[in-house]
Amino acid sequence: MTDTITRPNVLVSAAKLAPEAVAMLEQAGYAVHCTTGYPSEEELLAAIAKLRPVALLHRQGLINGTVMDAAAPGLRVVARHGAGIDGIDIPAARARGLTVTRAAGANSRSVAEHAMALMLFMLKDMPSVVNGMREGLWEKTSRTTRDIDGMTLGLVGYGAIGSKVARYADAFGMRVLAYDPYLPGDALPGPGERVAALPDLLRQAEVLSLHCPLEPETRGLIGAAELALLPKGAILVHTARGGIVDQEALLAALDSGQVSWAGVDVFAKEPLEVDSPFRSHPRVVPTPHLAANTPRGATGMACGAAESIIAVLAERLPALTGAVVVPGGLPAHLVPA
Repeated sequence: MTDTITRPNVLVSAAKLAPEAVAMLEQAGYAVHCTTGYPSEEELLAAIAKLRPVALLHRQGLINGTVMDAAAPGLRVVARHGAGIDGIDIPAARARGLTVTRAAGANSRSVAEHAMALMLFMLKDMPSVVNGMREGLWEKTSRTTRDIDGMTLGLVGYGAIGSKVARYADAFGMRVLAYDPYLPGDALPGPGERVAALPDLLRQAEVLSLHCPLEPETRGLIGAAELALLPKGAILVHTARGGIVDQEALLAALDSGQVSWAGVDVFAKEPLEVDSPFRSHPRVVPTPHLAANTPRGATGMACGAAESIIAVLAERLPALTGAVVVPGGLPAHLVPA
């Protein structure tokens, strides 16, 4: 056990952290403590009261103003174990002068591969085919699947993950379209054709794959009206953030056949309820928000978060590009432009 009296504490809001990241923090002079499982706010507050951490390494739960205040005045940085920051109250962090960082791009390969796996699994109708085999059927002539080569993939978001999905899909011969209003310039920096308006992309997307962050302007971005624009029988791949898709609208589109399959790794409320229709719907392939959870992906996110904690507490910028989200605790000369 690391000496908690002489070493500043870093609290991890999860049951474990990659050993490489723990070693980085301990070598830098910090004691690392993990919560038990998926912590509630009460459990986080109890751990904070005991440890008085200088940094929170956020994996699970919600880091809100109440949690931040409980850690004051010692708390200086909240580091996200991943690229998404929707579990951190950014306005609250800004108001309290805290720095918030993220491990931008560290899990991009893992998530892109997961998105492709879901896509291929559904395009080849594998859930139904496998179930048929297990039920004793032999559907060699009675069932057909779809060719991937030549299908149109619509990407919403062309960042670190979306651009990798584009490259993978291009290698399969798919036609790639992308909508990303935040991407500078007119052309895409990788395979595919840029589409200026979301409705134009939706009307062509036989497969729709989401790779945008959850922001106020993207919450509920894909609802009933958007799903109705897709070609009949389209497939949805969702590995971004749960709040981007209207879940009730998606279930209705699946029931009507407007959407033939949905591969969903992220949900509006997590963990997903045991009785959620997303667990039992015959046209949903659900996974438990594990797209980034490969050894390489998990280690990359953990080490990116650890490095950003060490950097911020040493009053320097993290090495990872795009790591700083809210530079509240950084000296003025280090604040990114």
